Amino acid sequence: MIEDRVLGPSTKGLRLAAATSIAELVADAPPVTDDRFAWPLLTIDEAALEHNLATMARVCAERGALHAPHLKTSMSAGLYARQERAGAWGATVATATQLRVVRSWGVRRVLVANEMVDGRDWRWAVADLAAARAAGSPGELLAYVDGDEGLAAAAAALRDAAPQVRDDVGVLVELGVPGGRTGCRSVADAVALARRVVAAGVPLAGVAGYEGSVASGTTGDDLERVAAFCRELVSLADALVADGLVAEPVVSAGGSAYVDVVLRELTAGASPRRVVLRSGAYATHDHGLCARADPWARLPEPVAMRAAATVWCQVLSVPQDGLAICGAGRRDVPYDIDLPTVLSVRRREGAGWLDPEPASGMVVTKVDDQHLYLRVEAGASPAPRVGDVVGLGISHPCTLFDKWRAALLTDPAGRVVDVLLTEF
Repeated sequence: MIEDRVLGPSTKGLRLAAATSIAELVADAPPVTDDRFAWPLLTIDEAALEHNLATMARVCAERGALHAPHLKTSMSAGLYARQERAGAWGATVATATQLRVVRSWGVRRVLVANEMVDGRDWRWAVADLAAARAAGSPGELLAYVDGDEGLAAAAAALRDAAPQVRDDVGVLVELGVPGGRTGCRSVADAVALARRVVAAGVPLAGVAGYEGSVASGTTGDDLERVAAFCRELVSLADALVADGLVAEPVVSAGGSAYVDVVLRELTAGASPRRVVLRSGAYATHDHGLCARADPWARLPEPVAMRAAATVWCQVLSVPQDGLAICGAGRRDVPYDIDLPTVLSVRRREGAGWLDPEPASGMVVTKVDDQHLYLRVEAGASPAPRVGDVVGLGISHPCTLFDKWRAALLTDPAGRVVDVLLTEF
């Protein structure tokens, strides 16, 4: 059981003297200011998280789409368990290593949204599926191919597999774009590869692609490029059906920044297909990248996602007017797209802590490995003092969770009610 997993003195964000289970840690719902917790600290607002999970599940279900959340974002068994309870059809991973990790959690259906060209990874995957079927718990694996090397690796691993195990495997022909990452560079090339997949005796499940390769913003031109790419994916799937290569193809795209366009285009029309979204960052949303993209506001019936993650760090020094140095850095917060946003300041009074106050007039200007630079403007409120704790909103959840082994789930009163562990 996840709640039996043990935390200890070496777990960042915790100040524990001895090994402690999650169940023991949260039994009395301690506040984040409890002596068992240390700064910097990552917290996840449980209500916001559950709202986001339920919203994604409802939006997909209303449009007849399936959702396999991309676990590269958090690599957390506890978070995926919540996603599955909310209705996730399966899980998406980016690497064979991540595949092995999530299968160890007992995840039954996994989509590897990447090429697997190493025969050792394919042999492990087929052996794992065979063992699971023998134990009475059959699994399902979907994985990309965009060329003959990956096809050959899959074919070799499946050559001696039992028919039932072969039925547990399906490959998705990946469609890419010139200058983009992996994937066939045209529909014609993808159809030709699909024919070779079937000729090699490898089960063909459908098609997949990543719409983020064709756009980087949300202008009208960006959205039309995404829509055109999604229409190409559907055209590819229809061509495979017309060729008699697959009866009801999986058609899969990412969807995080363009969920409105992806759902609209991939579910349009009446041709047989199973639409699978792979969005991952939606679970915690954010105060930067996801908030700017905000495809949820572009849905015919707009919905609002809620930023759930906060990194708390302590003010270590106020060495000069207009500057405060906090104890957090590149090892604690994302910095690849945006620097964090200052949300609040929490101050100690006597032996206790006051509630966080909304902050204004403070801007993060730089992060070092372990230090964060805070420009404090004239009239900032509350003006930070040494020992205060600053709450930071983040941008890009996919480069947040890999910096933490434990994220604390909090209730509206700031009390810790659960812990999400990560396994990167």
